[in-house]
Amino acid sequence: MKKTLAAAMLSLAAVAPVADALAQAAPRDTLVVLREYDADRYDPARSTARSAGEVIYMMSDTLVSLDFDQKTVRPGLAESWTVSPDGKLYTFKLRQDVTFCDGKKMTAADVVYTINRWIAPETRSPVRWRAGPVKEVRAVDPYTVEYELTEPYGELLYQLTLFFASIVDKDNVEKLGANFGVQGFNGTGPYCWASWTPRQDMVLTRHPNYTWGPPIYQNRTPQIGRVIWRIIPEANTRLAALQTGQGDITQYIPPFAVAQLQRVPTVKVATQPNYFWDFFLGFKVDKPVVDDPVIRRAVNMAINREAMVKAVFFGAAQPADAYVNPNTLGYDAEAAKLVPGFDPEAAKKLLDQAGWVPGPDGIRFKDGERASFNVYGIQNAEWRRLTEAMQADLRRVGIELRIQLWDATVAWGKLATQEFDSFVMSYPYISATDGFALYFDGANRPTPNRMNWNDQRTNELLATAKTALAPEARAAAIGEAQRIIAQNNVWFPIARENLYVASSQRVEGARAHGIYGAGLYKGLDLRLTR
Repeated sequence: MKKTLAAAMLSLAAVAPVADALAQAAPRDTLVVLREYDADRYDPARSTARSAGEVIYMMSDTLVSLDFDQKTVRPGLAESWTVSPDGKLYTFKLRQDVTFCDGKKMTAADVVYTINRWIAPETRSPVRWRAGPVKEVRAVDPYTVEYELTEPYGELLYQLTLFFASIVDKDNVEKLGANFGVQGFNGTGPYCWASWTPRQDMVLTRHPNYTWGPPIYQNRTPQIGRVIWRIIPEANTRLAALQTGQGDITQYIPPFAVAQLQRVPTVKVATQPNYFWDFFLGFKVDKPVVDDPVIRRAVNMAINREAMVKAVFFGAAQPADAYVNPNTLGYDAEAAKLVPGFDPEAAKKLLDQAGWVPGPDGIRFKDGERASFNVYGIQNAEWRRLTEAMQADLRRVGIELRIQLWDATVAWGKLATQEFDSFVMSYPYISATDGFALYFDGANRPTPNRMNWNDQRTNELLATAKTALAPEARAAAIGEAQRIIAQNNVWFPIARENLYVASSQRVEGARAHGIYGAGLYKGLDLRLTR
């Protein structure tokens, strides 16, 4: 049933008293950030969750930072850097005025420890590959780090902007052990860990020494004394809290409320055109039925992507007519032209020509095989409606889609199996090479390459896109890789999510960033007027 913001506000009387956390307006000099989910821990090397990253970005810093265009790398803890002609040695010159929250100076030794911990097998980091093919990271002097690779890695600087590469304090990590990021976190970021009550509040306080924020901000120092990251799972309650002053800012706006919220005079909504978070349907290309390229192409042609996205996201997402966002570094326009458009009659003709004949119930069959496949995904309102819309459109051309959505607590385990024929997912990326190297490299089977796509030419192109010295060679390689994947219809691209950050009247300086899904990033320009 379609919801409206008015309905959400009418429910305020019923939901506001539910939690004591919503009983009072946000205190002075305290920013209350409203969000939907918590994380299991706040350890940069051990979490891939957006809910972890959005807080870690405030508690820590990376060697380099990413501008709002999501393409330009700027200084961070490193004030400058050089790259050797062979692309294997990066030399970072560190700022000399950086301290951790406990006052201890940050030096090159902390950077070396952080990277070595990140890539160490015993850390079991699910994203250790993002550090590149590391040969050695060493401290030349207290404020110079040499980061040596076994082969060039053109993505390195972009990967080092992500929260996984946040510099950590060795003493703090070793003191807390397995509880690092659970019972504490001593970082160099603009805000410091104060307390964490899981599934309720994460409280941060201003880092008193912090003056080294990324140059993308007008203010290089934090403007607010305290930040509370507050968990409110229910969408209507979050909306009510924002409008009644019990919360100040959120990026977790349900799609049905965005347009209405933009018209509320007491709320300001910022957006970010360079936000790379996409929804897709992926085919396990070696499973029966979906191993047929004709079926995969017909699926791409049979589903009315535009109507589906409009009905489910209410304008808060754009139909994805390509495998990556056109604003992404490495986007290939020719590959985008290879993604089939909506044409159900052409889909039927294609299936007819390939020998997929309609059966008595309308579902096609060929050589005794029924044109039927299942889809796995995470159970939520958006995915339920998206898969049901796809199911209805596919039925009209004679293809049966069997839906199996799982609670998030078990979904990731299910998505690591070979049980399914297709799956639905959404994901963030920072470049075309970042996304394609993650999902389409044959070495990444069975996860995150859940499609089991293993094409020698694709693998070669991805290696070139990552290691070629010339930017033009990297761009050519990732462009050809996109064309191969599009020609083979390995995915059905669904939607490109828009990023919105809504803030109350007392918040100034809110600008949506979006790196790895984090709307506020450092939040250094945020300030409170009362």
